[in-house]
Amino acid sequence: MISIDEIELDQINTFWDEHIRYLVEDEIICDDDFEYFISDEYRGVIAQHIMRNFDKHHLIYFIEDGRKIGACSYCIYQSEEGKCFILDFWVFPEFRGNGMGHRCFKTLEDYTKAEGATYYELNSAKENSIRFWLSNGFVENGTDEYGEKLFIKK
Repeated sequence: MISIDEIELDQINTFWDEHIRYLVEDEIICDDDFEYFISDEYRGVIAQHIMRNFDKHHLIYFIEDGRKIGACSYCIYQSEEGKCFILDFWVFPEFRGNGMGHRCFKTLEDYTKAEGATYYELNSAKENSIRFWLSNGFVENGTDEYGEKLFIKK
């Protein structure tokens, strides 16, 4: 069974190390974006959003058998009728396959619905990621301000 472990601010540096590794290894960002994602500006905004009381940002690990198997970054916007916007979602490479991503997403759905999420949105550009999200019930929903495809699941 997969569980969720909320990452507290005192654990955030380990998350940032894993996050940048994921962004680079999975080719989510290009070299031009690397500096931004390791910057105090980006990380500071996320930290501020973690500390706010309304529309709080969450960083989580997926845990199975006592091991971290993946991570996610999301925000539930009560100000937008319970939209759960998923910024990042990944399963560590050694645990990929055999439906692990689907199981992690199902765990995330159950967890966030208990916190008030009513629907899900994310952006994605990579074909394998798009296939994954479509297989989890998402449909295309326009583009974001950067021209990335948006996907929604209601």
